[in-house]
Order: sequence, then C-alpha cells, then structure tokens
Amino acid sequence: MDYRIALIPGDGIGPEIVREAKKVLDKVCEVYGHHFTYQELLLGGASIDVHGIPLTEETVEAAKASDAVLMGSIGGDAKTSPWYQLEPSKRPEAGLLGIRKALNLFANLRPAYLYDELKGACPLKEEIIGDGFDMIIVRELTGGLYFGERKTVEEDGVRKAVDTLSYDEKEIRRIAVKAFEIAKKRRKKVTSVDKANVLDSSRLWRKVVEEVALQYPEVTLEHMLVDNCAMQLVHNPGQFDVILTENMFGDILSDEASMVTGSIGMLSSASLNETKFGLYEPSHGSAPDIAGKGIANPLATILSAAMMLRFSLDLDQEADAVEAAVAQVLKEGYRTMDIMSEGMTKTSTAQMGDLIAERI
Repeated sequence: MDYRIALIPGDGIGPEIVREAKKVLDKVCEVYGHHFTYQELLLGGASIDVHGIPLTEETVEAAKASDAVLMGSIGGDAKTSPWYQLEPSKRPEAGLLGIRKALNLFANLRPAYLYDELKGACPLKEEIIGDGFDMIIVRELTGGLYFGERKTVEEDGVRKAVDTLSYDEKEIRRIAVKAFEIAKKRRKKVTSVDKANVLDSSRLWRKVVEEVALQYPEVTLEHMLVDNCAMQLVHNPGQFDVILTENMFGDILSDEASMVTGSIGMLSSASLNETKFGLYEPSHGSAPDIAGKGIANPLATILSAAMMLRFSLDLDQEADAVEAAVAQVLKEGYRTMDIMSEGMTKTSTAQMGDLIAERI
C-alpha cells in the first residue's frame, strides 16, 4: 500500500525523535511491503525562523493532502527564546492550536499504561500500582478556554485579563460519541470529568454526555469532578478505562497520567477529525535543554507512529508489531536516560530507534 505521510519535526528535540519514528516506519514498510512518501513541513518556532509566523497556509494545505501527520514537538525556552518576545498569536504554540483548528482535530486520544518493566520508574507505591493500569484520556481539542474570546485591558488603572470558556452541545456530543465508541472496544467504562458544581459549561457537558450514554447501554458511565480525578489518578489509577473531558482539564490530567507511567517520554497521542485523518505526536514538550544531545526518549513518538498505523491507515498488524517491538526492547533492559534504572543498559535516542526497528 502507498501512503502520504506529512512529517513535522518541529522544535527542540522534535527532529531527533521524529527521525527515529521514521526509521521504525521505514522498517515497517520493508517488512510488510508498504511505501510511504514523506513530506517535511514547518510549524512552530521552525516556521517562525523561516516565515516569521508559526503556521503557514502552505503547511495547512500540505497536511490536508496527506493521509496522516506525524509531529515531534513545538516550542522553546520561554525565558530565552526570541520566539517568546513576539505577541501571543505569533508564538510557536499558536501554530499548534492553529493547525488543530484548521484540520478540525477535535478528538485527542492519550493512552497511559504501565509496562511491567517500568514499574520501578513509576513514582507511586507498589501497593497503589497493583497489577498496573491501562487507560486512555479522550480530550476535546478545539473548543473550551483555549479557543474562547480573550482580552487584556486596563480598567481604572488596574490591569485585567479575561478568558472565555465556551462549549456548545454539538462540540460536546461528538467527543462523547468518540469516547463511548472507544470504550466499547475496551473495558466498557467511561469516566466523564467536569466541574459541574461550579461551571455552567460543565453542567451542559454533563447533560449532553448523559444523553449520549443512553445510546450505549453496554458502557458504564460515571461522573467525576476534575479535582477528585486529579487525586484519584495518583490514588487508584487502575480504576480508569476511558476518561472523557474538555480541553483544559484534559491537558492537565493527561500530563499527570503520563508521569504516573514513569516518564512523559512514554506517552503517545492522536488527534483525530471526523474521518480517519489524524495528527500524531508525543505528549511531552520540546525539551530545549536536552535538544541535540542524543539523550531524548523517542518511544512516545514511535508509539504515536503506531497509533497512526492503527487509526489512520488501518494497519493493525503493523501497529501491533511496533508496540510489541517497544515492549521487547524494554523487556531486554534497554533504557534512555529518563527511564534509566540500576542494572539496565543506557541507550541514546538513535540507538533506541535502531533497537526497535531491528525487532519489527
């Protein structure tokens, strides 16, 4: 099969980790008889350096013309990078928000599971970890506080900032349907996270989710306030199957879930629209402090590539092979610096990519 893959290396460690994911995808093509045509695109700081803006129409159109997009990381050091001297609408992260909106990527899927081999890297006590955990956070990605109206004004000599949190029932319904459809294929439980004791947007969220739940009688629905969910993720992560939540809550909770796995370098993600098209990226940031040192963990990006094979290209067997290769390399004791423990073999970014490709 022939597929067109848009690659967005991005900033910081992005080019390094995308390079390793591409290495693994090339091995998949070799073993399974596929052909991927790659096109590299600029986004974020890399685009600012060339075009003066974080996202160009050319990047959007090229992404739309592809079968899927694989991305590294966006952004830099907010204290030292000249990108952050620009107004907010021209900073790297504005490009990321812009491409999500332009491609209608409303559903963000972030799996968080604990490999047996990485239990030692998990910050939780063994009695809390138990038999491990396997959850997926389904986050609404194109609405809410990040996309609402905002302004900063001065009133009577006092500076004031306003950000607007807004959702309509259509936005809520389509992400809820995605969560319930995923739960049907897993352990059939959805935990919808909101702040319905305070926010009107959350009260609407809860009502619409309950309406959608009626269409899925085989799936159990529970509601949980976001502050309680944050506590439960570190108290009893094994209770969760599918966590459904809005944009900002999902942003925060998915990062918390990633650290419970032992390293944010292990957490992949997919952002999907209403077709099979998606943008795939690791959940971690650009880590500019370690960029170019060859020590970044590429596993989240490689696992994101596996999600791309599964969700956008319908290559389930190939996705299974990549995930199995990652599990095998970890079982054999190879570790990048962030997940290193006593008795393991430390590897570089490139070495980790080589090891996984060899096992496809």
